[in-house]
Amino acid sequence: MKPVTALLLALAFPAMLHAETPDDAALRGMDWIRITETARGGEVNFFLWGGSDTINRYVSEDIAAILARDYDITLNRVGLTDTAEAVTIVLAETEAGVIEGSVDLIWINGENFRTLRQADLAWCNVTGLLPNSALVDWQSPAIANDFGTPVEGCEQPWNTTQFAFAHDTARLPDPPRSIPALLEWIRANPGQFTYPAPPDFNGSAFVRHVFTHAAGGPDALTGPFDQARFDAVASKTWAILNELKPHLWRAGRTYPASITQLNDLFANSEVALTFNYDAAQFGQAVDAGLFPPTTRSYGLTDGTLANTNYTLIPFNAANKAAALVTQNLLLSGEAQLRKADPAVWGAAPAIALDRLEARLQAAFAALPRHPSVIAMQDIGPTLPELQADWISAIEAGWKANVGQ
Repeated sequence: MKPVTALLLALAFPAMLHAETPDDAALRGMDWIRITETARGGEVNFFLWGGSDTINRYVSEDIAAILARDYDITLNRVGLTDTAEAVTIVLAETEAGVIEGSVDLIWINGENFRTLRQADLAWCNVTGLLPNSALVDWQSPAIANDFGTPVEGCEQPWNTTQFAFAHDTARLPDPPRSIPALLEWIRANPGQFTYPAPPDFNGSAFVRHVFTHAAGGPDALTGPFDQARFDAVASKTWAILNELKPHLWRAGRTYPASITQLNDLFANSEVALTFNYDAAQFGQAVDAGLFPPTTRSYGLTDGTLANTNYTLIPFNAANKAAALVTQNLLLSGEAQLRKADPAVWGAAPAIALDRLEARLQAAFAALPRHPSVIAMQDIGPTLPELQADWISAIEAGWKANVGQ
C-alpha cells in the first residue's frame, strides 16, 4: 500500500476521538516499575521497513535479545515494503471495530504519521511514562515536529539525519557556510554549482533551504499549508533561483536529474560542491573511489534541514505495556550507541549526548567515523522539515516557475 491509500482510508473516518479503554487509563496511572511488570512475559509486534539486512539484524538480534533477557518480552519483527502498509492495517482494523489490533509499534515519520494523527489513531501523551524520554531534546524543532506535524507525545524519536554539504579541500578550502554566503559564492564562481531538479529528494531539499531563507526563517512556514503565505515566499524564492540561473553549471540551461548525477559532476570536478541528506554517503563515495579523499562535509551556520524518524504505538495496540518498554529501550544510551556503530548500523542518535553519563559520552566519542563524514553534533543548527502540502507545492512551483 502507498501512503495515499492509507490517507484515503483515513479520510473516510477522520478524527474519531477514540475513547481510552479502562486498561489504557490504568496503564497511564502506573509508575515505570509497574509498567515493566505488566509487560513481563508478553510480546510486541514491531512493524518496520524490512529492506535493510543491517537494520533487520539490529532489531531482531540486538533489541530482541535485550527484551527477552531483561523483560521476558518476545519481539516479533514484521518487515514491510512500505510503512504505509502498517498504517493501512491500523485503519482497516479500526474500521472493522477491532479493539485489540495486531500492530503494537510502528517505525514511522512524515506523511504516515500525519495520516494516523488526522484519523486520531495514535496513542498519544505517553512520553512522560518513559524514563529515557529525559534523554531527548524536545525543544529542538526538528524533534518536536515530524515534517511539520507536532509530535505532542504521540511518537518517540529513534534516529536523526541532517542535510550537509561537501567540498574538496584541495580545490575549495573555505566553502560558503550559510545560504546568503552560498548565493554570493555562486554568483562569484559561475558554473561551479548546480542542484538536482525537484522532485529529486535532495534537490527538493536544497530548494526548501532557499525557500526558508526567503521566508526569513522556519517560523514563517510551520503549521498547515497556507496559500497566502506560500505565494508571498514563493515569489521571492523563484526570483532568487531565477537570478542564479546564469551562474549555475551550464548557465542553468539544464539541471542534474538526480543526486547521483550531481555527485558525478562533483567527482569529475565540474562543480565544487555537492550535498546530501545523509552525510554518511560522502564517506561511502570516497571509499568507492568516486570522491577524492580530501572530501569533507559541513553544515551551515543558519541551519540545515533535519529529519527525525520515530516509533509510534497505535491507539488500539494489544500490547501497549510491552510497546512502551520497547520504546524506552530504543531510546536508551546503550541501544543508541550500539545502533550508531558503523559496523552495526551507523544511524545517528536521536538523544542528546550531553545528557548521558560520562562513560557513554566517551563511548560515543570513540566510535569510528570516516574523515569525510561530519559528526552529527558538529553539523550545526537544525531546521524543521515542512508539512507535506508545503513540499508538494514548492516542487510544483519550482517546476512551473524555475525549471521551465
